Amino acid sequence: MRRKLSSSAEEDNEGSTANHPQPNHDEKKTTFSTAKYDLTRHSDTLDRRKVEKALAPAQLTPSACTPPAKPSSSPKKSEGLPAGQTRDKMLDARARQNLRIRSPWSCSLLTLTTTLSAFSLMLYILHSFATKQLDSKGCDMYYTSSMFYRFADFDTEHTRFASKYSLHLYREIGYDEDSKVKGVPVLFIPGNAGSYKQARSLASETVRHYYNNVQQNKEALSAGATSIDFFSVDFNEDFTAFHGQTLLDQAEYLNDAVSYILSLYHDPRRSQRDPVLPDPSSVILIGHSMGGVAARAMLTMPNYQSNSVNTIITISAPHARSPVSVDSDLVRTYQRINDYWREAYSQKWASDNHLWHVTLISIAGGSLDTTVPSDYASLASLVPSTHGFTVFTSSIPGMWSGADHIQTTWCVQLVRPIARSIFEALDVHRPSQTKTRAERMRVFKRWYLTGIEDTAEKMLLHKEPTTLLTLEDQSNSINPAGKRLVLRTLGKHDKSNAHVLPIPPQGTPGRKKFTFLSNLPLEEGANGGHLDVLFCSVLPLQPGHSAALFSMNIDLSDGRAGSTRLACENAASDRIALPASYRTSVHPFDKTPPFSYLQYELEDLGEHQFVAIVDKASGATSAWAIAEFSDASESIISVNTGLWRLVAFGSRLKLPAERPLMTSFEIPALYSSLLAFKLRMGNQVCGENAELFTPLLRQYLSEPHESRYVVNVKEANVSLHGIAPFMPPPLRSQAANHGLSLQFWTDPTCGSSIDVSLMIDVSGSMGKLVIRYRTVFAAFPLLIVALVLRKQFKLYDDSGVFVTFTESMDFCFRTSMPLLFLALTVLGISLAASSTTKSTGWSNWGTNATESAVDYTKNDLLLGSQDPFFWFLGPMFGLLSASFCLMVNYATLVVVCLLQMPLRLLSFRPKWRRHDPTKKPSMPAFAATSPKRRIITASVLLLLVSTVIPYQFAYLVACIVQIATCVRAFRHAQENRSAANHNFYNYVHSILILMLCVLPINIPVLVVWIHNLAVHWLTPFSSHHNVLSIMPFILLVETLTSGQMIPRASARLTYVTNALFFSLAVYAAVYGITFAYLLHHIVNGVAAWLVALHFSGSDLSLSGLTRILDGHDNEGDVKKRP
Repeated sequence: MRRKLSSSAEEDNEGSTANHPQPNHDEKKTTFSTAKYDLTRHSDTLDRRKVEKALAPAQLTPSACTPPAKPSSSPKKSEGLPAGQTRDKMLDARARQNLRIRSPWSCSLLTLTTTLSAFSLMLYILHSFATKQLDSKGCDMYYTSSMFYRFADFDTEHTRFASKYSLHLYREIGYDEDSKVKGVPVLFIPGNAGSYKQARSLASETVRHYYNNVQQNKEALSAGATSIDFFSVDFNEDFTAFHGQTLLDQAEYLNDAVSYILSLYHDPRRSQRDPVLPDPSSVILIGHSMGGVAARAMLTMPNYQSNSVNTIITISAPHARSPVSVDSDLVRTYQRINDYWREAYSQKWASDNHLWHVTLISIAGGSLDTTVPSDYASLASLVPSTHGFTVFTSSIPGMWSGADHIQTTWCVQLVRPIARSIFEALDVHRPSQTKTRAERMRVFKRWYLTGIEDTAEKMLLHKEPTTLLTLEDQSNSINPAGKRLVLRTLGKHDKSNAHVLPIPPQGTPGRKKFTFLSNLPLEEGANGGHLDVLFCSVLPLQPGHSAALFSMNIDLSDGRAGSTRLACENAASDRIALPASYRTSVHPFDKTPPFSYLQYELEDLGEHQFVAIVDKASGATSAWAIAEFSDASESIISVNTGLWRLVAFGSRLKLPAERPLMTSFEIPALYSSLLAFKLRMGNQVCGENAELFTPLLRQYLSEPHESRYVVNVKEANVSLHGIAPFMPPPLRSQAANHGLSLQFWTDPTCGSSIDVSLMIDVSGSMGKLVIRYRTVFAAFPLLIVALVLRKQFKLYDDSGVFVTFTESMDFCFRTSMPLLFLALTVLGISLAASSTTKSTGWSNWGTNATESAVDYTKNDLLLGSQDPFFWFLGPMFGLLSASFCLMVNYATLVVVCLLQMPLRLLSFRPKWRRHDPTKKPSMPAFAATSPKRRIITASVLLLLVSTVIPYQFAYLVACIVQIATCVRAFRHAQENRSAANHNFYNYVHSILILMLCVLPINIPVLVVWIHNLAVHWLTPFSSHHNVLSIMPFILLVETLTSGQMIPRASARLTYVTNALFFSLAVYAAVYGITFAYLLHHIVNGVAAWLVALHFSGSDLSLSGLTRILDGHDNEGDVKKRP
């Protein structure tokens, strides 16, 4: 609500001059023109036309009067004025009719309601993020007995960063405490603010696994396995995620470290390697978080030694895009690194690809990682599937759990497969110390992927028959064709027993598939366990010839003459581990022994005729096994329901009573990482037969490789890391992607149907927005503040009233905000439509780079989503940002009020002393300072920016000074309730809000600079010493410290002001999230324009600038302070 200046305020204004002595009548009188200038120039609140209209009836000569300093007790009547009125009183009365002073605390009902609603929505989203769709933690802590050797001789002769970084060698107490190198070099790279000691768990596992297992395994040693020398780099906990130059410095140091590490193996004093073996020529890299990005950056640096790196394993590393965009160097460095890798893998010939020998594996922690969005770990836009892949920890066999950002460095279930995969990828007989690229990829896929993927390679195809199975001709163990084999109790016979399933002939209609499931492990060898699954062919050999050809002989004929001999291959190497699912199961990572699962397409079994399930248990057990051939049409069901219908009504599915062992539902419409669903499953009724196991669910995506298991399914959270905001399109067109797939393993012997429902989880979906869109609040608040300031300046230029921030916000809610929300909606839909015209589907985003160029920046605009379904996100985040800005406004008011209280106490005078004419008047709120001093202060600060300190530090100082200015202006406005004082306070307060919204963009680089000072690294940042990036802010803040109100602009200049604030709003909405660092420079340009407006009322000369800074007008008189 608006209100006029109260009568008490008028009395305060009139009484505020009571303490000042009246001017001597002998002093020089002010002319009429001077009086008019004072009203229009120094009050800065009255419309000039209205003032001139008020002065028109006076008809006085320029020298007719002198404005009094205070109203006299018997005021003298002036010519041409009504009786009993002085000219000043008449003008003040007219002016107050047009002034409306509003408390900065006041808020309209519309603004209050909208803000509270948005604030409630924000709390709802945060609550959903903290409580909904949460994954269970299944990691066990790894304990080590570690020691590190620091290489002191890796000094400035080898690298220019020797005084800042250091290199260490890990050794395990009780196993290997020698500082000499003797194995294959592996280098661990910590991430943002990470420690070199984070390598302990993984390094300890490699040491223990070698001495406890590999060293006794002659087959592994002959294949090229050996010990590992685990190195780690100490980056002094650098903040790599905030600063691009720091990332490049680390990459340069890492290349120097790799060269130094390789040189150790050439020095007989430092090496104990077998002289017969070739010296290593490459180092295996393991990078955590930003350390993975630094590892990729190494290969782009000038000091990179060719072929010195061929294997990179990254953990929770944001490869696809920078986690923050507040530093220009970081954004450009990311772009340069990613462009280098994309260009390399886009070459037609391998000889032109500098990275042809490199394998890159990215391991993501999933939803539990709230430090870096796991979507950013995707390699789809960087590396083809032949050279690398992305996998989530929940997919890794035996782990089946997510992990947060730090857990990935010490999780036992993750450390062990990484260590074992490294050993299996070694080949010490080659100079690179690793197997070929294709063999390494095969090893990593076997250790990290589930094995159920369509691209999974079956070892059965590459094996020779190793087992001779002899069966009695009259045996009844052959299962009828097409019938399911169910063994409820293994070992009920006293001897080994074989159950044979004939393999359907090739070309059988229905696209047959073989599946097998058991709760017993599958192992190879004579002592392989109680169960074998063999794929066999008839072998026409004479008796006595089998021993020389097969390593294992299973004779179940009891020595009878009539028998059939089968040459068989053991399928244990293709065993897929699945989490055990019983009535007592809670989590997939429980300590219950896992199930054994086999799955083969009929084409994979072309050379075989039978499948033999050999029960070797010697006594009755609770073990069971199920084997069958099923049709793909029965096991794969496509749910062709659109996304809008799925969200509105959900989906009702049914598993039929006569169903195969495994049934898969493919839902192409579910591909977004912003949606979460709830799955509910009916009971599995088995009747008289006891169920063998309870339903098991696997939800998965084929790219990236993400699988999440749910045991004993009754209710499950369904979410995924599919198409995510701001993610670039794939490097090449991938295989047809069917969106989300739901795989159910159910007991087929129960013979009852099961109902499955899938419904949208609104609160869980809201929680997914936090991790993907938290950087919105670095850009969208500037959109709101720009609109509010634009409205404030427009009203000020039109009426002379600089309204409060909340009042301007209320105007925006009524006028520009609805148009803004509509524009964001239309822009989002139009971007999605333009993307649709270029691509027929999300799985066909990219095409082969040799055929056509892929636009990797297509998702950088607005909120980074190319799906029209999310049209509401723009208005929603705009509303949340408006609420956020209003909360910042009130928080700033609270701080200002708290800070001005000490000033009020210091300046407090008793009432009996306030009107004592013998006492000196109180000091003004804005005392004029020497122009020389002000120019020197600004010059010194700019000099420091250009040499020592980054401009971000100067910006922080400017914010502190602006807070002090707001405190003084608020105190002065409270003590002297005039329109001019309130105008000035509202102005400096809004400028402070604008600066505070830019402050988060500058803080990260400032943190990096302070950290470098703490570690005594004084090398300046070359990219952060541009004085032009801070000079307008310094000049503006210095100008405001004098208490000078900005002059009202003419019509033409008003258009410029509107255009600048509108441009800031548009950029913040469209590009602000992806290129947040440019927001500082745009606001810097706005500050430069405001400084120009401040100087517009004075001559554009050095003397005029001096007078403005000193607070003097053109006549040499001191300006009236607000």
